[in-house]
Amino acid sequence: MDDKSVITHEVEVAAGPFAPGHIGELTRIVPFEMVDEVLVETGRTQQRIRDPPSRVVVYLLLAGALFPGIGWQQVWQRLTAGLEGLQTATPTAGALLQSRRRVGTRPLHRLFDLLRGPAAGVSTTGTRWRGLLVCAIDGTLMAVPDSPANQAEFTKHRGNNGGAGYPSLRLLVLVSCGTRTVLDAVFGPTTTGETSYAPRLVRSLREGMIVLLDRNFAVQALVEAITLRGADVLVRVKEHRRLSVLKRFPDGSYLSRLGAVAVRVIDCEITVTTSQGRRTGAYRLVTTLTDPHTHPAAELFRLYHERWEVETSYLEIKSTILGGRVLRARTPAGVAQEVFALLVTYQVLRLAMADATATRTDPDRASFTIALNTARDLLVRAAGVINTAIDLVGTIGRRVLAHLMPDRRIRTRPRVVKRAISRYNAKGIVDRTSYKATISIDILTTRTP
Repeated sequence: MDDKSVITHEVEVAAGPFAPGHIGELTRIVPFEMVDEVLVETGRTQQRIRDPPSRVVVYLLLAGALFPGIGWQQVWQRLTAGLEGLQTATPTAGALLQSRRRVGTRPLHRLFDLLRGPAAGVSTTGTRWRGLLVCAIDGTLMAVPDSPANQAEFTKHRGNNGGAGYPSLRLLVLVSCGTRTVLDAVFGPTTTGETSYAPRLVRSLREGMIVLLDRNFAVQALVEAITLRGADVLVRVKEHRRLSVLKRFPDGSYLSRLGAVAVRVIDCEITVTTSQGRRTGAYRLVTTLTDPHTHPAAELFRLYHERWEVETSYLEIKSTILGGRVLRARTPAGVAQEVFALLVTYQVLRLAMADATATRTDPDRASFTIALNTARDLLVRAAGVINTAIDLVGTIGRRVLAHLMPDRRIRTRPRVVKRAISRYNAKGIVDRTSYKATISIDILTTRTP
């Protein structure tokens, strides 16, 4: 008869009907006390103990963000899978729906407000430039279910061949580059444009920060609002935008004004060389950093490349977490609740990664996919819910550090539509290859505005 191995493990969770209220090891970043506090502040604490209690529903919503491709009953099964031996409720789909409606959006919104912000005590590699915290703002679209209630709030995005199949919401985030933690976010219908949402993110800016913006955000009022908060701006503008020359600097840049704000204008040509040839493009940057000696023009152009960190954040949210799926909620209130849960979940994953890489390595080398999959595994096992030992890195951090990605290489690829509306509309051959590249920057000194 073969010998047998018996593996047992202990879990430590809250008592009684609160036991399913956890998100595995990530519960350390979103502890019971924090969730209870937001429920009290928002008036969503249950009047009597129900199955499930309000605290458990908040964790259910966060767990739903970790497992977006399954129904709520299956999410509940994952929350209770590691609680073998404990008596746990088995709520129906209707009961879970009523519980989510009872809790509403405000607790998730408040939870996001408590957790948003730059990671504390992280390595300065990739997060600061000449003492300034590097941030970026950009927007994206997210698809929501095509229900009558959602159609009344969120319109379908226009496009070729009849437009998108689902209504969309517009999401704008302010991201701390390097760690990619979320400093603030705003979302709503696509009938409101990015430049109308962006001023609502200014509240989270302060002195000692520099904000990187795409040319869509080169709006005079927005630049003025950012500078009033004490933050600096680095924004791309159209090459032919007329900007007066008040003073020329030796490096080829010149002093100008954008409304009431003194700015420095820098023109350059950037050449990207790959095995397929060379491509040269003209760029114009405008910055509130007006001293060419303390903030050299060539360094500012290299810094501007960090703006793509916010695009990577959207990739992680929409492709890595959601897997390209449409959100679940079929009402605008449910959509808001779900988006805040998604933002909280993304933030706590990024905070866990920042804790692991702090003072150890460049946060760009940390794999978001490994952190996400580890968090999912630990949730199913109900592992690490309560921190019984001093362990600042945790299982998620150890796995991230054990599988660091290589140093970032300079690569380029043609800009193509990644998800066509119809595969029958593709024309010709599309090159989707990424090529190793070298980049040269030439500051122009003779261009006339």
